[in-house]
Amino acid sequence: MKVPLANLLCITVLASSGSSFPMERRGAAAGKEKRVQYAAWDDVNVLAHGLLQLGQGLKEHVDKTKGQVRDITIKMKVFNVTVSELGKLTQRLQEDSMALKAKAQSLEESERLVLNVSMDLREKTKELLKDRQKDHERMNKMEEKVDGLMQGEGLEAANANYSDARIIQWMLEAQNKRIDDLVERIKQQQEKMDKQNIRIRTLQNQIQMKNERSSLKRKEDEVHLNASSEQRDSPDAMASDCHELFLRGETSSGLYTIQPTDSQPFEVFCEMTPEGGWTVIQRRQDGSVDFDQLWQAYQAGFGSLNGEFWLGLEKIHSVSKGGNYILKVQFSDWRDEIQSINYPFHLNGEENNYSLRILERRAGNLESSLSTETSGVPFSTRDKDNDQKNDLNCAKQLSGGWWFSNCGRSNLNGRYFVTPAPKQRHQRKQGVFWKTWRGRYYPLKTTTMMIAPAEIENKS
Repeated sequence: MKVPLANLLCITVLASSGSSFPMERRGAAAGKEKRVQYAAWDDVNVLAHGLLQLGQGLKEHVDKTKGQVRDITIKMKVFNVTVSELGKLTQRLQEDSMALKAKAQSLEESERLVLNVSMDLREKTKELLKDRQKDHERMNKMEEKVDGLMQGEGLEAANANYSDARIIQWMLEAQNKRIDDLVERIKQQQEKMDKQNIRIRTLQNQIQMKNERSSLKRKEDEVHLNASSEQRDSPDAMASDCHELFLRGETSSGLYTIQPTDSQPFEVFCEMTPEGGWTVIQRRQDGSVDFDQLWQAYQAGFGSLNGEFWLGLEKIHSVSKGGNYILKVQFSDWRDEIQSINYPFHLNGEENNYSLRILERRAGNLESSLSTETSGVPFSTRDKDNDQKNDLNCAKQLSGGWWFSNCGRSNLNGRYFVTPAPKQRHQRKQGVFWKTWRGRYYPLKTTTMMIAPAEIENKS
């Protein structure tokens, strides 16, 4: 851009000063005396000043170009480093995914083997029960014959054959005892199979959760990379709970990502109401998720946020530890009647086994279904017994993990009965229940637990 301008200036200067150079032949024919002319001093100054300005402009242009090239080089280095890190992260995620797939395949094969063994055991049990029934019938017939021989005219003959009948009876009793032992062993094997099935489902849920966390981490890395490339200035911080999202203008219920204080971001389901936003921590609705999980699963969370799930004790603690919070418990029966109650609460951390402390008694017929002890009730699972029963593990007896006090007030994480509840009491008490609403042995249809800052009650 500067070179044509320099050429133009040189041509102009030469053209303007051409008449001022010495002229040797002018007027020779007339015989006049030769005269030598030089360029004027002002013209020389103008030419020199123009050349200086031109040189200065060229120097500034070169310096500016060097700076731009240097900035581009730095950005390219940063971009190359970022692309390299993203490539390594992608490769690591692919390796993790392959390992998880292999583990899932092995678990599926184990589950198929367990199911096959379980079917064989059930068939053998049926055959043994049939044989036992036949033996009982034979023994009854023998007892009838013995009774008939011991009465009437055949008493003497009966005395002769009585010892043989007793021997046969002893043999039948011994056989029945062996059958009972076999049935007991089969029951024990069935219990072991059930435990293995539970462990397999737990591992499958953990694999699913790890896949979800890997996917979420990959999305976060992509967002971070896009933010770096676009050089956004001071991005808005993530909301700490659903109510803060509501205050920012979100009014639709659904999945959102939050980040409580001193915590990593994670996804939650937000229930948006006219009063504010509730962070849902538990939902039961169709029995699609097994809630008879171990301590680690209840600590991290399991299930699907769009269906049945438990958010996780650590996440619940991270959301509610920042202030005064309300726990809302809502459930429905099989006639679709709905009931709910709110509790001011405080949830302690892992060092106190996530003990739940209800801060205030509420009036109504539901007040006694959560313990209001001032010290709080720790959370219990079947592999970590923290309940207040010294001679009993409530989580084993009732199924699922919960804040058990005396095993009998409530358990919203129990077994879900899709079909009509079983007739046996010891099975019905393992269901999802809230004692002060429909009673100890009534399995509820749906349950939802959610939390929000206490200020939401002032708006309702």
